[in-house]
Amino acid sequence: MLAAAKYIGAGIACSGLIGAGVGIGVIFSSLISSTARNPQIRGQLFTYAILGFALAEATGLFALMVAFLLLYS
Repeated sequence: MLAAAKYIGAGIACSGLIGAGVGIGVIFSSLISSTARNPQIRGQLFTYAILGFALAEATGLFALMVAFLLLYS
């Protein structure tokens, strides 16, 4: 019974990865759209996109870390 609860909790904690995936998609779609509108500031936009990617990926990794902690505690 306890093992089943751990697996369910870990699965629910992994749902945070969905948000990270959506966030990364939104960031890079906005980068493509913004670059198409104003190609002169491509370098500055790319810097901001990489920063946003890192932050979105960090939230996904935190959710994965919580899932592993729930699973192996």
